Amino acid sequence: MQQINLADGLVWFDNTLLSEADIGSVFEPEYWSKLNKVIGSAKGRGTTWFVQGEQVPMALRHYRRGGLFGKLVKDQYLFIGWERTRCYEEFMLLKHLRQCGVNVPRPLGAKANKVGTLFYRADILIELVSGARDLVALLKNSKVEHNVWYAIGEEIAKMHRAGVCHTDLNAHNILLDGDNQVWLIDFDKCEKREGKNWQQGNLDRLLRSFQKEKNKAGITFNEESHWRWLTEGYSTIQLTQ
Repeated sequence: MQQINLADGLVWFDNTLLSEADIGSVFEPEYWSKLNKVIGSAKGRGTTWFVQGEQVPMALRHYRRGGLFGKLVKDQYLFIGWERTRCYEEFMLLKHLRQCGVNVPRPLGAKANKVGTLFYRADILIELVSGARDLVALLKNSKVEHNVWYAIGEEIAKMHRAGVCHTDLNAHNILLDGDNQVWLIDFDKCEKREGKNWQQGNLDRLLRSFQKEKNKAGITFNEESHWRWLTEGYSTIQLTQ
């Protein structure tokens, strides 16, 4: 990982995967638009832009607040140190997970800019999982086989074995690519934790997510079979700290 200083902030990046000459500009959607390299987008709390980098396709995300407070302060966070910025923490957590063998997208770059003396804004670039769809989209229209549910459980267990709590583990944050390979995404505000007493809470949250999407979006989900297969896969991985 390399670091460069900006007039009002810092950029951290993987120079083997992010080789654009103007690193300071790659976190701006307009930069990619001028190069005609915007290849898609997705709406969420804000817009995530999909762009074609020199090495790999990437997803560019600007950090935005949610909830009631987010209506007042959309994208500014209290600055308590560069290594405590949301983008740096997510970048380093993804690096840790990949080193532990967890299937997450490669982090490519992160940028934090000071706003005055007390606040900052942040952006992150991660590798785009080409052709991937989240479980909710898949379960609306097709069947997910036993071996895939099993693999989902294994991947979550590997994340837990790496000591990472996914504070928003839900069906939208689990992807399958064209080869039915499982990917875990969206690690903003997630963290490393000691012990194991938080792990069941992660699984309980995911189960509630499936139940919610079954009622809301009409996904195909059977707790007696699908969830059992997932937890069987989870149990095959020895959870050690």
